[in-house]
Amino acid sequence: MGTRLGVIYTFGILCIFLLIASIALLVTNVFLTVVQNYVKKEVQLRNDTVTFETWKNPPPPIYMQFYFFNVTNPTEVLNGGKPYLEEKGPYTYREYKPKENVTFLDDGEMVSALTSKTYIFVPELSKGNPTTDLIRTVNIPVVTIMNMAKFSSSYILLAEALFTFKGAGLFTTRTVHELLWGYKDPVLSGIHFFKRDVDDYFGLYYKMNGTNDGEYVFLTGQENYKNFTRIVEWRGNNSLDWWTTDTCNMINGTDGTSFHPLVTKNDTLLFFSSDLCRSLYTTFEQELGVKGIRVFRFVLPNEVFANATVNPENAGFCVPVGNCLGSGVLNVSACRQGAPIILSSPHFYQADQKFIDAIEGMHPDKANHETFLDINPLTGLLVRAAKRVQVNVYIEKIKGFMQTGDVQTLVFPVMYLNESVLIDNTSAAKLYSMLMLSEAVTLIPFMIMGLAILFGLIFIILVCTNRNMAIEEKDNVVEENAETQAIRIDGIEERIIEFIKQSDFKIKWKRARLFLNQFCNKENHSRHQRQKEHPC
Repeated sequence: MGTRLGVIYTFGILCIFLLIASIALLVTNVFLTVVQNYVKKEVQLRNDTVTFETWKNPPPPIYMQFYFFNVTNPTEVLNGGKPYLEEKGPYTYREYKPKENVTFLDDGEMVSALTSKTYIFVPELSKGNPTTDLIRTVNIPVVTIMNMAKFSSSYILLAEALFTFKGAGLFTTRTVHELLWGYKDPVLSGIHFFKRDVDDYFGLYYKMNGTNDGEYVFLTGQENYKNFTRIVEWRGNNSLDWWTTDTCNMINGTDGTSFHPLVTKNDTLLFFSSDLCRSLYTTFEQELGVKGIRVFRFVLPNEVFANATVNPENAGFCVPVGNCLGSGVLNVSACRQGAPIILSSPHFYQADQKFIDAIEGMHPDKANHETFLDINPLTGLLVRAAKRVQVNVYIEKIKGFMQTGDVQTLVFPVMYLNESVLIDNTSAAKLYSMLMLSEAVTLIPFMIMGLAILFGLIFIILVCTNRNMAIEEKDNVVEENAETQAIRIDGIEERIIEFIKQSDFKIKWKRARLFLNQFCNKENHSRHQRQKEHPC
């Protein structure tokens, strides 16, 4: 009995102790803090670490897809009609962008590097051949020269004569390869003859294959994990000079390829894009899973490219001052050598409806045209992402240039790109294993609570079992007493019968009655005593 009670009390005490311990661990977040501190320590740029090697040479493949818009009715456009555009592509290239010339600065608090970009055509992921497919599109060199010369009558005459001599017009037909990587332009060649500093080649990505966009200086995250890979300088400057306000000229966040660990849904993730000539920010949209890995999706909110009337902070992007085209577009002529380049999302996604209505063939779609980042919240690793940007040209009828005809004032789409990345299977498996281990560590308090509940159930079962056993033992004692009493009564009856046989009737009867009364009184007294001792 004593051993059984000892076992019962042991399980009860263990249940209470483990329950209190698990609640204390959950309230104080001990194991979660251990995991977070480990991640903060590991996610830093230091030589000979996995984090550093991943940042220096990202293993997931990056693909750049180019889509071009072919003008099917150039004559109607010159006569003031609506352009009809036909989308062609994608023309897919594998992009390699390792960090080069990496140098640590200020005792490892900062690191400088160049990001070289190389593009290799991938035919199996493309629709068409870039070397043979022809695209009729806006003649960007001609439009650029028109915009530079339109404020001077003498320059207009010279430019007009050059265009006529070279047979150049508002539209040109070139191969995809030429439009991307460059071709010798006859108009630019004519200018180059007189001005040697003007390059006679033009291409949207001319001199951008196998080159870099300048030196960056990043923070390593050594002092503060939230500063991991944050840009502090680009091309020797800590701000830009293309825009009209200090806010718009700020270089914020990372380069978009990595982010700090321990990302929350309330975070605003900042990154700088030299392609867009500005910093951008993303906000949380939804939680997803990619190859079994938990990710937070961050997207560009409408306010990023909103008009100054909607987002006053964007007033600095209106160049010249006060010249705002509308929501969803960005005039980057200031950082494109004066070329009237307007950037937007593909098919004018998130832009004013007027831009969509002005062009036939625009079909904005969130799934295909939205820029997004899928980030693992614990490590800050980019699991999947897509940067989607459309290149447009601002065209209008310019007095003095017969090449513009009666064209409408338009933001004219030329092409758009989709730069995407998806974690490879090997990296995904490693990340998944690490996340499962960290998840197991953070679940230890719940495991302890589960063990406490198990011990509690065992304690309850043992208590109930012990109570039933006690009741059974009591019932057995009562039955034994009843049997003993019955035996005693049977013996008394036999003695009375024997006594009557041996004496005359009256004497026998009186003695028998006296004997029975004494016996009954004695039994009543004994029963009363037992009830006092055992009231139940």
